[in-house]
Amino acid sequence: MSQRILIVDDEKNIRNILTKLLTDEQYTVQAAPSAEHALGLLDSFEPDLILMDQQMPGMNGIEATSLIKEKRPEMTVIILTAHASIELAVEAIKKGAYDYLSKPFDNDELLIIIRRALERKLLTTEISKLKKELQEKYSFKNIIGVSSKMQWVFDQINRVCDTNATVLIQGESGTGKELVARAIHYHSQRKNKPFVAINCGAIPLNLFESELFGFEKGSFTDAKETKNGKIQQAESGSLFLDEIGELSLDAQVKLLRVLDERKITRIGGRTSIPVDVRFITATNKNLQEEVSRGKFRLDLFYRLNVFTITIPPLRERREDIPLLAEHFIQKHNAQLGLDIRGISKSAMKGFQDYDWPGNVRDLENALQSAMIQAQGDLINLDNLPLRICGYPEMFEEIHLEEDGIENYMNEMNARIEKEIIARTLEKCDGSRTRTAQTLKITRKTLFNKMKKYGLL
Repeated sequence: MSQRILIVDDEKNIRNILTKLLTDEQYTVQAAPSAEHALGLLDSFEPDLILMDQQMPGMNGIEATSLIKEKRPEMTVIILTAHASIELAVEAIKKGAYDYLSKPFDNDELLIIIRRALERKLLTTEISKLKKELQEKYSFKNIIGVSSKMQWVFDQINRVCDTNATVLIQGESGTGKELVARAIHYHSQRKNKPFVAINCGAIPLNLFESELFGFEKGSFTDAKETKNGKIQQAESGSLFLDEIGELSLDAQVKLLRVLDERKITRIGGRTSIPVDVRFITATNKNLQEEVSRGKFRLDLFYRLNVFTITIPPLRERREDIPLLAEHFIQKHNAQLGLDIRGISKSAMKGFQDYDWPGNVRDLENALQSAMIQAQGDLINLDNLPLRICGYPEMFEEIHLEEDGIENYMNEMNARIEKEIIARTLEKCDGSRTRTAQTLKITRKTLFNKMKKYGLL
């Protein structure tokens, strides 16, 4: 669909010239002889851009622009005037015009301005759409739970999101700590500023300082240019420090100083830089126990433990499993190209009876596997991974007359191998390198097996 341009000019000759010029450029064009007429076309024509003459009988272009921007703040207006002046240009921009152009205008110059204005509008629309999608993605409706324990979590998020308090999120792996951190950010006054996440357990000690604080050009061999660290990248927004319990004691001292002073110094830098960042941290460890073992600084724990949210493991909120399952089926039907409509009673009982050591992430992975295994549009008990539905008893459901022992053993070995790979992947947080090392096979062999069993 071509982009729509509304021409507003009391001179018929100008309207005709502009209509021909823009139609030839494949724009959809409509013309109006007055600002009053143009206002009536906003809803029916829905222009992407308006070319507005300044001097017209009745309402002039700047007055019309002001009214249009009140109704449609996103509308792009370009003012055309035969009496250009700095004062007029300033007033036009103040009233919301994108640009102005003097008559008689150069056709090529006009087309360039229109093209830039429409590209800018397209970019602005896309950014707004992405921001809206982000806010929807990390809204409370995407943190699924009807249980009393999850309702308490929602209440805690509501209480803290509009403050600037440092938040510590506790919970086992797979419970959704980052999802909660993002929900806090995207429901706060900082929602239009950056959310920067960093996994403390994945940063080598020698890189921690440069990752967090950045560095000056020439401060070390590979420092070809000055680079902002994660803290500065999160300026006016939120910095999410995942797995905070993995920080070394030396790194903890450096982080404590930032929390105390709200200033950072880049590696190789001589001046302190003030920072305005909200800190949200998460851990699957008991930090109080880590303090007693000398693994975590007590003073840092106090600074992080201003407001704590503890996410319950899935085994403590089994009533949420049917709702979560329905959510993941809808989510992955499109991704997997499937049309699964539900889960049988026996399969749901299998899901609810299982303890889910990997929590919600574990449930989502298991459900994806079951969806792929399902023969029809319903997930049955035998579609569930073996760790959930149970390994078959010796000689159970053996049909040697049909398959023979070799085929039966091949099938059983394949099911067991798939389950071992799936569980090892889960244990290694999805890292193929660590999974291959644990299984003592090459990454290529692991990839081929994952492809064979639908685990990619």
